[in-house]
Amino acid sequence: MRLALLALPLILSACATVPPGPPWLPVTSNTASELRGLSVVSDQVAWASGARGTVLRTVDGVTWQAINVPGADKIDFRDIHAIDANSAIVMSAGPGDASRIYRSDDGGASWRLMITNPVKEGFWDAIAFWDKDHGLLFGDPVGGRFQTYATSDGGVTWTPLPSAGLEALPSEGAFAASGSCLSVAGVNDAWIVTGGAASARVFHSSDRGASWRAAALPIAAGAPARGAFSVAFADSKNGMAAGGDYKEKTMAGINGARSSDGGATWTAAQILPVGYMSVVTPVKGSGSYVAAGLAGSGFSRDGGRTWTALDATPLNTVAFASPTAGWAIGPKGLLMKYAGPRLSN
Repeated sequence: MRLALLALPLILSACATVPPGPPWLPVTSNTASELRGLSVVSDQVAWASGARGTVLRTVDGVTWQAINVPGADKIDFRDIHAIDANSAIVMSAGPGDASRIYRSDDGGASWRLMITNPVKEGFWDAIAFWDKDHGLLFGDPVGGRFQTYATSDGGVTWTPLPSAGLEALPSEGAFAASGSCLSVAGVNDAWIVTGGAASARVFHSSDRGASWRAAALPIAAGAPARGAFSVAFADSKNGMAAGGDYKEKTMAGINGARSSDGGATWTAAQILPVGYMSVVTPVKGSGSYVAAGLAGSGFSRDGGRTWTALDATPLNTVAFASPTAGWAIGPKGLLMKYAGPRLSN
């Protein structure tokens, strides 16, 4: 969705005390561009992406190199998928041919343009990969149906999918806010979350995007800037969705939901801090989740049932390599490294 190129009852959750000290430590990003895409390979290797064709990379977990993709200085990289220290796939969001995918296999020294959105009315939102070869690409509705593409060769070629079951409601779209409105887990499962319509929804595919089934989400909706922004599953059954209203960052209302049946049904979950959350992500090696957005950041150690607020710094997305190693990115080149409590039971 063209997110700024971009009442419900309140359920309080129990929260534990966060140890003193800042949970996020600033890191020099060497850019002033808005950052929205983040992919973590390990506690040393991670890639990030953002506006004006910006890509960042670290291979030691400490220093980050700013990389400009040739010919992409006017496009906005909203999502990135890192394969390893040398290879990454980056996706831009924008109308028509402003939606593109590039790939590098030499640490960002050179880039190949893999595909440009062939549909003038199209607008891509996110990419996600099950492994180094197989992935999905997702975009806003064209002709009343969301766009989906599949790759089996690491993003070199993309095949349009029939998108069976991805019919859109009036005014429904997805938010390219953090590259996480699409996620995958297991071998064949994928999920998409939407907003902008009368209700927020999640779509689930168990056949790698060939067909989809929709379910309603108990997240505030009913306005163009409001709905579900992010979805994440720790496995094929257990997952979280997060959202809110990006124009009202501290708006009260349900900003999260959890599922234990693969996305067929959802239970409201109040993420803390209260307000707009653009991302929720599982923490590798634990049963924990971290959520973040313009309202700040918080974590859950019990599968999303209860939440603890971490910090009020506005963020766009977060990603973790382990319960102690992660990064956050946000406006004006904001880059931070996690220094908070261990995120495991």
